[in-house]
Amino acid sequence: VRTVIETAKKTLHTGQYGDGKVFVYDIENVVKIRTGEEGFEALQDTQPLE
Repeated sequence: VRTVIETAKKTLHTGQYGDGKVFVYDIENVVKIRTGEEGFEALQDTQPLE
């Protein structure tokens, strides 16, 4: 996480208004709406994209 933040700061910084913010927080769960799967199973894509 720290590496991503430092890279974003170096790459995106202009010193001007609008450079943006990065919010960092823990993700509690993930839900795949199409199937209702949660957690690890929701992250598994078993069918190729069309």
